[in-house]
Amino acid sequence: MSSNPPRIYLASTSPRRRELLRQIGVHFEVLTFRGGERGDDADVDETPLPNEAVEHYVERVALTKAEAGWRRVHWRKLPRRPVLAADTTLELDGEIIGKPRDMADARAILGRLSGRSHRVLTAIAISDGTHIRSSLSVSDVRFRILSEDDIRHYVLSGEPMDKAGAYGIQGKAAIFIEEIRGSYSSIMGLPLFETAQLLEDGFGYAL
Repeated sequence: MSSNPPRIYLASTSPRRRELLRQIGVHFEVLTFRGGERGDDADVDETPLPNEAVEHYVERVALTKAEAGWRRVHWRKLPRRPVLAADTTLELDGEIIGKPRDMADARAILGRLSGRSHRVLTAIAISDGTHIRSSLSVSDVRFRILSEDDIRHYVLSGEPMDKAGAYGIQGKAAIFIEEIRGSYSSIMGLPLFETAQLLEDGFGYAL
């Protein structure tokens, strides 16, 4: 581990991403957007394009967030440091599944995931104003069969409401998961292997 860990901007308000960056010793400052991570900023449109593949969608959104974050560094006259952004989404039956709109939507999403496998895709992007690079991590997750009580109690806990796919693997939903193939940190929202690679190979940081 370097005695002088890199300092970057994290264009995300996710506490899980902050926790994961600290895990690998990255020093960072949170770069907030006007409307929050998935807010109303005109330059961060997360609406899927017609017939857009989920892989393209999640990487496009991560790149858009990184570029928007760098513009804010410039506008606010902040010290020039790389901006890290990420986006996580689920894919089931070819459909992009993001955060639930409300409790009813959370129940419906969890009902669809019950007893089945789905994909979790997290893309990361880093921009320093001159160069921008991205990487994509894809994992497979299988849920056990969930009862109506399982779903109801979990939704009432409030945990699903700010998470892609209406669950957090690091929280109470861990008991729903039979199998994972891929990256645990990516499913949480920030693939650490890919993040370290981009910082080291693309931007010269030694972790």
